Amino acid sequence: MAAMEQPRFADAARATRSMFVRDLVLAASIGVHAHEHAAPQRVRINLDLAVADDGGGMMSRPAVGRDELGRVVDYEAIVNGVRALVAGGHVQLVETLAERIAELCLADARVQAARVRVEKLDVFADATSAGVEVERRRC
Repeated sequence: MAAMEQPRFADAARATRSMFVRDLVLAASIGVHAHEHAAPQRVRINLDLAVADDGGGMMSRPAVGRDELGRVVDYEAIVNGVRALVAGGHVQLVETLAERIAELCLADARVQAARVRVEKLDVFADATSAGVEVERRRC
């Protein structure tokens, strides 16, 4: 069986850039156990987004491009959306939260792929974290 090729989020040949958010730690109401319903717990969220270049390819765009927020995916808007999702109510599974975050990221048509990692930080005394990573691509 051939090894799976790792996705390249920043790729000149595909005219994509990588936008990322690292180590966003939020208090979340998450989990299936009764004690997890009683109090929020810390989750760490990491995002990697493959974002389509706004100029249609390397040869047809300026080297730098316009210095305007509207031409890029706004990571503040993404983070605020993630915060709103987490604050929106109890979620049982980290998988569900990760999928919802991926959907949020892919709502911007320029985002071609989203890799989302959600980790519960206080689950095991002898482990740093437990969680899930999902990757979703635009069809």
